[in-house]
Amino acid sequence: MLQIDTWKRVVIWAVCALGILLALPNGFYGRVETANDARAALEAGATAEGLQEQADMWPAFLPSSLVNLGLDLRGGAHLLVEVQLSDVYETRVKGMWPEVLALLRTERGRIGTFRLQQGAPDELRIRLNEKPDMVAEAAAIVRSLARPVASISGAGSSDIVVTTEGADVVIRLSEAEQLASDERTMAQSLEIIRRRIDEVGTREPTIQRQGDDRILIQVPGLGSAAELKAIIGTTAQLTFQPVVTRTDNAQMPPGAGNEIVPSVDQPGQYYILEQAAVVTGEDLVDAQPSFDQNGRPAVSFRFDPTGARRFGDYTAENIGSPFAIVLDNEVISAPVIQSHIPGGSGIITGNFTVEESTNLAVLLRAGALPADLNFLEERTIGPELGADSIEAGKIACVVAGIAVLVFMMASYGLFGVFANIALVINVALIFGLLSAIGATLTLPGIAGIVLTIGMAVDANVLVFERIREELKTARGPARAIELGYEKAMSAIVDANITTFITAVILYVMGSGPVRGFAITLGFGIVTSVFTAIFVTRLLVAVWFQRRRPKTLEV
Repeated sequence: MLQIDTWKRVVIWAVCALGILLALPNGFYGRVETANDARAALEAGATAEGLQEQADMWPAFLPSSLVNLGLDLRGGAHLLVEVQLSDVYETRVKGMWPEVLALLRTERGRIGTFRLQQGAPDELRIRLNEKPDMVAEAAAIVRSLARPVASISGAGSSDIVVTTEGADVVIRLSEAEQLASDERTMAQSLEIIRRRIDEVGTREPTIQRQGDDRILIQVPGLGSAAELKAIIGTTAQLTFQPVVTRTDNAQMPPGAGNEIVPSVDQPGQYYILEQAAVVTGEDLVDAQPSFDQNGRPAVSFRFDPTGARRFGDYTAENIGSPFAIVLDNEVISAPVIQSHIPGGSGIITGNFTVEESTNLAVLLRAGALPADLNFLEERTIGPELGADSIEAGKIACVVAGIAVLVFMMASYGLFGVFANIALVINVALIFGLLSAIGATLTLPGIAGIVLTIGMAVDANVLVFERIREELKTARGPARAIELGYEKAMSAIVDANITTFITAVILYVMGSGPVRGFAITLGFGIVTSVFTAIFVTRLLVAVWFQRRRPKTLEV
C-alpha cells in the first residue's frame, strides 16, 4: 500500500493541480467576469474605448471559466407565465378560410352560393344560401382538407372535425389535434423565449415548463421583472394584410372574413383588413435595424423563398392598392403598392426611436410567440440581497471549514493535518468541476458544498479509526496503515454510493434549486472519495517513507 507507483503519483498531483487551476478564476470573480465580457465584445466587433484594457485584466493563458451565480446570489428577475393555448385554436381555424373558400368555389355549381358566418372563436362556420339540403355534400367536400395529426399520440386521427348544423358547415380542430397543438405551442414558446433572452446577452437563464400551460423564467443579473417582461412579453406578430377600407368608427361591422384594426400613427383611425394574411412573421429569415430614405429609424426585413414568392405575386397583382403592415394587432404602416416588389425584402417605417427599431428587430428575428402570455407571478431580486446571500454563504463555509479543521487536528494530530490538506483540495476540485461545466451556483448549491465539507472527512475518519484498531495488534505501523485503508474501503464505498444515488434521484426528479443542491452534493461525493482514497493516502505514504516512524500517534 505504501509503495505507490510513480505514474500514479503524477496522475494524482496532476488532477489536484488541474482542479485548483480551474477553480482559480473564482477567487478573482469580478476581474475575470469583466475581462470575459470585454473579450466577447471585442470578438463581436465592438470598438469602445477601454475594452482592450478590460480584456487584459485577466491573463489569456489562464482558465477564465467561472461558476455562474444563480438568481438568489446575483439578483435578477423571476416570472411565471401562462400561455394562452386557446388563442392558437382560433388562429389555426381562421387561417383555414382561404383554403376552404378556394375549394368550395370550385363546387359552387353543385352546392350553390355560401357565406362565412360569425361563430365561436375556435370554429369556422359556413352557411349555404341557395341549397341548404346540400350541406352534407359541402361537409364531405371540406373533409377532404383533413390531414393526419402530426404526433405519435394522435396517430390515425384527423386534424379537423367537420359537422353540420342546419344549413351550416362547422369546422373545428379535433381533440387529438388540440393536444398536439398544445405541445407544439409550448415547445415553440419555450424556444422563442430562450432566443429572445439570449439575444440580450444574459447569463445562464432558467427557462422551464411547469404543468400543461405554464413557463418559469429566471434571469440572473437583469435589472427588474419589468425589463424581462419587455423582452419576452411582446408577441411581435407581424402580418401583411390586404386593406378593405378605412374608417373612424371603431364599432363599424368589418364583415365576415374581415377584422377592424387601429392605426398606430393616426389615433382614432381604423383599418378594415382581410383576416387572411398574405405573409406573416413566420416567413421572415432576417430583420435588422436600419434607416429609411429620410434618415429615420426603421427595420429592414427579408422573407424566405416561399414568403418572398407570395409577397412578390401579391404586389404584382395589386399595384395601386393599399397594403397594411400589422404588428401585434396594430397597423404601423399602410403604404400603397407602387410596383412589383420581387426578392422578398423590404423596410418597416414608423415613428420609431433607434432603441425601438433595435428591439423590434430582435423580436422579429427571434420569432413571434404563437400565443399571448398571461403573467401570473413576477419578482425582482435586488443585487444587494444577492450580495448578502453570498456573504452569508461564505461565512457558513468558513465556519464549517474551521470547525472541521480544528476537530480533525485535535482528534488525529498529524493525520488530521493530512485530512485537512485533502479537504482544502476537495473544495478546490468542486469549484473546478463547477467552473468546467459552467454550472450555476445557488443558495441550495452552497448548502450542498457546506454539507460536503462536513462529509469530506468521513472517509478519513473511518480509515484513521481502522488504523487505530490495527495498531493494537502490534503488527507495525506500515502494516497498520495498509490494513486500515483496506478494511475501511468497503464502508467508504457503501456510504458514498448510497449518498450519490440520492443526489442522482434529486437531480432527475427535482428542478431549479433542488438540482443545484444535487449537483454540488454529487460533485462533492466524487471529489471527497478521490481525496480520501488517493490524496490522503499519498500524503501519508510520502511522510511515512521519509520519516520511517517506529510508532504512530493517530
